[in-house]
Amino acid sequence: MSLVANTGKLAGRTLFITGASRGIGKAIALKAAKDGANVVIAAKTAEPHPKLPGTIYTAAEEIEALGGKALPCIVDVREEKQVQAAIDEAVKKFGGIDILVNNASAISLTGTAQTDMKRYDLMHNINTRGTFLASKLCLPLLKNSNHAHILNLSPPLNMSPYWFSIHVAYTMAKYGMSMCVLGMSEEFKPFNIGVNALWPKTAIATAAIEMLTGDTSTSRKPEIVSDAAYIMLSQDPKKYTGHFAIDEDVVKENGIKDLTPYACDPSNVVNLMPDFFLEVPGESVQQVKKSEPEAQIPTLFGSISKVITPELVKKTQAVYQFNVKGKEEGVWHIDLKNGDGACGQGEPKNPPDATLTMDSTNFAEMFAGKLKPTTAFMMGKLKISGDLQKAMKLEKMMKSLKNKV
Repeated sequence: MSLVANTGKLAGRTLFITGASRGIGKAIALKAAKDGANVVIAAKTAEPHPKLPGTIYTAAEEIEALGGKALPCIVDVREEKQVQAAIDEAVKKFGGIDILVNNASAISLTGTAQTDMKRYDLMHNINTRGTFLASKLCLPLLKNSNHAHILNLSPPLNMSPYWFSIHVAYTMAKYGMSMCVLGMSEEFKPFNIGVNALWPKTAIATAAIEMLTGDTSTSRKPEIVSDAAYIMLSQDPKKYTGHFAIDEDVVKENGIKDLTPYACDPSNVVNLMPDFFLEVPGESVQQVKKSEPEAQIPTLFGSISKVITPELVKKTQAVYQFNVKGKEEGVWHIDLKNGDGACGQGEPKNPPDATLTMDSTNFAEMFAGKLKPTTAFMMGKLKISGDLQKAMKLEKMMKSLKNKV
């Protein structure tokens, strides 16, 4: 659902977009295609993926159906020869490159001990090095364009220790992309190349979010990002550079007042999940009650124990430890992996897959269904160590418990 009208400003322009076979990269490609732009789809997916939709060829068909021209290229941004070969193909077919969108990215929301070095290298090689490499190799062609832009899908450089403490390897890799914007926007000014960053205000319904949370009801559609990207890429690059823009702000400044159509679930529009790396208000949308009755947590676990079923154990396959701080400090557990399941006070008998630390007030809100685990995590109200994906399964589990507890 695009709310920003196409103006034709990208007609005939050539965009080189990394990771454009699906998600945000593809949404940006389709928006440009409506202007009649040329799009180089530089992505790895040539064969259909068993879990993820879209290939470079299906994306090319969609681009051409909208009036754009497409050049699908098999590109792993870690491989210099592959990036250069795609650039050479773009020059042959379209005569040059006007716009580079560094969208390809790898994610692992893991702490230091849980991040294996293969995953660390993957994130740094795709996010930071891939962005630097594509920018370096496209530079000679961008210098020849009279409308040259580089747009990185990366966050503002927020130096809050929180964002480093929860997944330092991923934060470093994404901030590497943002540092490219900081440096190159200044370095490339003499060549009239605009270099900017764009980041979503909320979670966006992409394959990554779906894999992480299994739910997109608190996300927005990729079109809010592609609309914002389109507005940014239509600016005069001589005047518009060095910005760390947020999608919501960009579309609002362009006159879009009602953002509800961008929400995956319009009825959930006030409960959207904030994205990483942004400053967050001190309180969540769900206001915490000022006074809580005493000894809420033992009652809560008493209720949970009554609704644990073998079916829930089979579905969840995870052991959780809860380190509760504040008024009702203590350690609790839910075992939804072994036997018929169990819960209660103290550490679990089996090693936990995920350990969750939070204040007792927020804990009660979370189990009452008033504060989603994913939202609590994004807002710094919940700290997670261990397997983040299993921790996020709590959201599904809570939905089945909410009506019974």
